[in-house]
Amino acid sequence: MNIKDKVVIVTGASSGIGKATAQLLAKSQAKVVLAARSKIKLEKLSKELQDSIVVVTDMRDENQIKELVKQTIKHFGRVDILINNAGRGYDSYLENIDTDKFRELFALNLIGPVVAMKEVIPYMKKQNSGVIINISSGTALMSIPGMSPYSSLKRALAGVSLTAREELAGSNISVSVIYPYITSTDFEKNTMKEESTDSKEGDSPPMPGDPPEYIAEKILELIKSGKAESFAHDWMGKSRK
Repeated sequence: MNIKDKVVIVTGASSGIGKATAQLLAKSQAKVVLAARSKIKLEKLSKELQDSIVVVTDMRDENQIKELVKQTIKHFGRVDILINNAGRGYDSYLENIDTDKFRELFALNLIGPVVAMKEVIPYMKKQNSGVIINISSGTALMSIPGMSPYSSLKRALAGVSLTAREELAGSNISVSVIYPYITSTDFEKNTMKEESTDSKEGDSPPMPGDPPEYIAEKILELIKSGKAESFAHDWMGKSRK
């Protein structure tokens, strides 16, 4: 899909991958809808981006997601691309999982993207075109102790994405999933952790991450190509079991 003049919803647009993606798409002359909980951060970003609007949205709240899509249609008259980026981490060994935290993560990392997809698909069908990009994680391809809450939901999101892609075949709507690796954002800082998975003094320093702008470029490539999957690094796809 050509990006120029397309209307794009970016969730989690206030920082990290979402912010970098919104900036890149605006540079490519897309009309960008900035969605996240932080009104101040979104409004600051919107001032930098031509043809952008802010819709403050908690992606755990189904009604707010529906309002996000309604406001997009009201302002721009269409929605061409949805980028489900909003999410949060939760590190815990299985035996220590706080089920309330896990439910909160489930609402944000899986149900939220599903609701957003459900809301945009009817409009995309009427337009006979559309692109949906769901941001999974490299952890969805791995079995890392202490990361089952997060990785399991990212695996589920990938499964939803690829199944929806088949369901929408013939509708001219492309559904794709991208798997970032470690990214240099505040994601780890904002990750919920149970005590047993906190880093201890003397642990090795974290590996250097990809800049969020690198993943934004990958997302742009995926929008244009319409491929089913994209990996931050080629070896990630080869490592899938």
